[in-house]
Amino acid sequence: MAAEPTSGFPIEESQVVESKDGTISVASAFAGHQEAVQDRDHKFLLKAVEEAYHGVDCGDGGPFGAVVVRNGEVVVSCHNMVLKHADPTAHAEVTAIREACKILGKIRLSDCEIYASCEPCPMCFGAIYLSKLKRLVYGAKAEAAIAIGFDDFIADALRGTGHYQKAHLEVIRADGNGAVIAEQVFEKTKEKFRMY
Repeated sequence: MAAEPTSGFPIEESQVVESKDGTISVASAFAGHQEAVQDRDHKFLLKAVEEAYHGVDCGDGGPFGAVVVRNGEVVVSCHNMVLKHADPTAHAEVTAIREACKILGKIRLSDCEIYASCEPCPMCFGAIYLSKLKRLVYGAKAEAAIAIGFDDFIADALRGTGHYQKAHLEVIRADGNGAVIAEQVFEKTKEKFRMY
């Protein structure tokens, strides 16, 4: 099926790709635009990979890097800081989001993109989602990190192939009065606290 020309730009045929789960995506009809996006993605992804190397070289943490970009400009470029800060949550993506929020003075990064050297873990994906970043581009699959000893919980959780019980952690929801008191916090503060 040939695409109709619009706005005077030459358009090539669109490529429709159907995945195993039945979702459908349509490749950009503007070949030049697609190449420009790929070049831009490649440039920022390479910066994230450079950060991953830098983090290991200086002993700050594991081989992970992340870059937050706004309007084609780097806002911040960070690497894993888990060892440096003795903080298991100081992953590259979380660190980059924290720094970008400080620099831009806001908690909603909906006009930004994030480039990660590796597929994000569930915590990092949660941070990406909560910060409302509009786009995530990652390089290596989680299996590359697993191959050198990082926890397979990352890939299992992302793909729904594992259970939280695999982690050496017991997860229990409180019952009785404790649960009621905890739930009341939301009702009692809803007039004082607005998310956005």
